[in-house]
Amino acid sequence: MTADDVQSALASAADSEKACFLSRYFKTGAGQYGEGDVFIGVTVPKQRQIAKNYRHLALEEIARLLQSPIHEHRLTALLIMGLQHRRAPESSRSAIYVTLIEHFKGINNWDLVDSSASIVGHHASIKDLLRMSHSSNLWERRMSMVATQDRARRREPEWTFTLAEALIADRADLIQKAVGWMLREVEVYNGLPVLEDWLEGRYRQLGRTALRYALEHFPADRRAYYMAK
Repeated sequence: MTADDVQSALASAADSEKACFLSRYFKTGAGQYGEGDVFIGVTVPKQRQIAKNYRHLALEEIARLLQSPIHEHRLTALLIMGLQHRRAPESSRSAIYVTLIEHFKGINNWDLVDSSASIVGHHASIKDLLRMSHSSNLWERRMSMVATQDRARRREPEWTFTLAEALIADRADLIQKAVGWMLREVEVYNGLPVLEDWLEGRYRQLGRTALRYALEHFPADRRAYYMAK
């Protein structure tokens, strides 16, 4: 199995009309957050199937895919890494994480971040995530927030709260959405009172987008209370 094999499989599933749609959806125009990215038009379900077929691809071949200018090559590489990471013994997982970090330049859109955040969250320390949260790179900042999802699910909400505090003044739309999403995950896995305790005294500092996402599962009267203020 080689990177060329994966690229050929993706090319066989490519669709030019979908490529045009995806280019617009992922904001690849001049001055947009995905400027210059290239799509060939392969759906995510098809990429998942291809990733499953090539789940034993060697890390050096995965690294080649992560350096490709084509978005679907990079996303499929990350899906393969996710499959390998979930099944690998702990002693082998660090090599997957190191490869991902070494090729982070290729993780340059929100779907790529979100598809690989569980790997980063498994290995990164809170100091690593805080360092990423202060980066000038939008995708590092989003990664620092989304990487806390696993901790929220493991009932360790302090990680999410720490990163939300670090990013509370960041008004980039994709950061706002990530902050609100992860706060909502805290509520889902740790209970509404845990999130509400944190929100008291802080909700006025959150941007409206982040707050709206965080409050999605709140009773209507409590949502109205926070949003009104």
